[in-house]
Amino acid sequence: MKLYDTPLAPNPRRVRWFMAEKAIDDVEVVTLNIMEGQHKTPDYLGKAGLANVPMLEMDDGTCITESVAICRYLESRYPEPNLFGRTPEETAVIEMWMRRAEMMVATPVMIGVRHTHPAMGALEAQVPAVGEHNLETGTRALKLLDRRLAESEWLATDRLTIADIVGFVGIDFGRMIKFRPPEELTHVCRWAAAMRERPAAKAGMPQRAA
Repeated sequence: MKLYDTPLAPNPRRVRWFMAEKAIDDVEVVTLNIMEGQHKTPDYLGKAGLANVPMLEMDDGTCITESVAICRYLESRYPEPNLFGRTPEETAVIEMWMRRAEMMVATPVMIGVRHTHPAMGALEAQVPAVGEHNLETGTRALKLLDRRLAESEWLATDRLTIADIVGFVGIDFGRMIKFRPPEELTHVCRWAAAMRERPAAKAGMPQRAA
């Protein structure tokens, strides 16, 4: 299998983190430079169908994009440690918190970065007001995660799952514009610190300035 990856974007980082948690080391990683448009070449688009990264190319030639879909497939191939749920009930709870973390927090923060960081202007037409609005939306939604994390060490269950990876990677992408969860959200800050300390947090991360 081949994973088409780029170190600058958050969604590929989800997959790298997921693979690191499972110690998956037999997937070839192909790094693309999206700033140079390598995800828009005819060859790549012919496989992916659209200019999305990451993409997983399976051994039979099947290609899939969408980071969570890739992680679900890898979970089926490498079932331990379990990150998507062991029972129907647990799977549903993990799915619920993953979608909440993604739609209410991670996606708004990522849109905020894309529309306010100067370098992102090379990828799309920026609308700063859109970016600021989304950052405000994501910050407000962090209160929901804080309430959840007041009663649970991890977002969905008693261990790290895909919900934690999706939520934290989106929040941590905000580092590009110095976005941080408000200090008064002590449970989110505790959880975020624990996420940063995991060895998988550094999986495939580019060198960055302090």
